[in-house]
Amino acid sequence: MSWSLADVPDQSGRVAVVTGANGGIGLATAMALAGKGAHVVMAARNEAKAVVARDRISATHPGALVEIVPLDLGSLASVEHAAEQILAAHPGIDLLVNNAGVMAMPQGRTIDGFETQLGINHLGHWALTARLLPALVRTRDARVVTVTSGAQHTGRPLDPGDPFLLRDYDPWRAYGNSKLANRHFAQGLDRQFQETGLSVRALTTHPGLTNSDIQSTTVTAGGGGGLGRFFLALTRRIGMDTERGALSPLRAATDPRAVGGALYGPRWGMAGAPVRRRLIRPGADRAIRLLWQVSWQLTGLDIDVAKVAARTASTRRP
Repeated sequence: MSWSLADVPDQSGRVAVVTGANGGIGLATAMALAGKGAHVVMAARNEAKAVVARDRISATHPGALVEIVPLDLGSLASVEHAAEQILAAHPGIDLLVNNAGVMAMPQGRTIDGFETQLGINHLGHWALTARLLPALVRTRDARVVTVTSGAQHTGRPLDPGDPFLLRDYDPWRAYGNSKLANRHFAQGLDRQFQETGLSVRALTTHPGLTNSDIQSTTVTAGGGGGLGRFFLALTRRIGMDTERGALSPLRAATDPRAVGGALYGPRWGMAGAPVRRRLIRPGADRAIRLLWQVSWQLTGLDIDVAKVAARTASTRRP
């Protein structure tokens, strides 16, 4: 049986934080959640674009609860400020959708000196999740959904000695590594939730071949080369629209039967209804340990669910 927007349960009373919610799949995800009654926090870097997106949601769903929080995932200071703003307004968070990202960018650095793709796609979301973890842990059945890509299959576990590929940088290899990091992050985080006995779950998802902003941004930036131009032409010709591409993140975020630690994506790989996908190379124990080691070292932020759970035990939401 196909899973569609009609299968998204009522989200009234729930708080959903969506990164990159001002365009593409992020906007489609935010639109759907707001339409189902969630209070949506649009965490986005381009505020002017976010205002347009918020107004579009409000026009489509009058009375929708939507707010904008400035967030630049390429800046740990911005992540900290955004998290403080979110936590001040929302002591409990039901959904965190780590959606924002860049693809096949030329070699560059974030404000904190991280390679651009690993810095934005993984380390920025690692830092945001770490800072929002108390609000997630104290919320029953909360979920953290991190968006990966089919490019994860080209990635390799992070090398602590060269996580930014300084010795041999390639835009697509860096992208693949960052997307594999997204998947390993979800797996490792869900293991901690389960080991601690919490009802919180972490999942990963990929949207398939979706005609969103990311392909044109890649070509404009010049990092994707011929392959970037190929994917741009392909997505414009046969790619799913963002509403269909958002179904996989939405299923991972809202389906009561979705399995923690699992990957949800289109049935046919690049297109189709969202289904649970098989994890290729499931033996990721060492990769997850390396990811935690490198991410903690680079950001200065640890993710230890047991410690956070112990601190928030008296403030859990029923």
